[in-house]
Amino acid sequence: MEPKKHKPKNADSRRALFLDRDGTLILDKHYLSDPAGVEIIPGVRDALQRASALGYQLFMLTNQSGIGRGLYTLDDALLVNARMETLLTLHSPLFAGICIAPEAPDQPSLYRKPSPRYIQEMIAQHHLDPAQCAMVGDRASDIQAGLGAGVRAIAVCTGELTADAWQTLALPGAEIHADLAAFVATLA
Repeated sequence: MEPKKHKPKNADSRRALFLDRDGTLILDKHYLSDPAGVEIIPGVRDALQRASALGYQLFMLTNQSGIGRGLYTLDDALLVNARMETLLTLHSPLFAGICIAPEAPDQPSLYRKPSPRYIQEMIAQHHLDPAQCAMVGDRASDIQAGLGAGVRAIAVCTGELTADAWQTLALPGAEIHADLAAFVATLA
């Protein structure tokens, strides 16, 4: 007998948030491979809970070039993700989909941000409405992926860039918020 597969909450919704991991959901600790190092950014748990309650499907996409550089393995990245989900203590599965791009920046890649491919594929596969979707991240590549996919692009200041630094980058169409919680507070 096969185990019962559980659908993520809101699996039939046409709304979605595409979320970067490091610097958006958890503190960015360059090349994090040890689950013990996972620290949830303050406000993220409540923000994800609120977004889910509002009917948003949640997807995570993360560039993990440490895999391509030989610094850690895909299994290490999966263990970090599992630890993050455990610490969040929300419904399971939390994410309708997860994309880990393991390539280093100099390696050929289909999904490494700023590629919008994963977002585009999930929009098609889950019949999402791009006008009701957003990509949230702390790096320019996250914002470029969102803009390239035709969804809202939300820059958060919980990673490398401050609001002033985001303003200097002047990415047309990017919205700047202090953190994920501040952005989710604007959703209806």
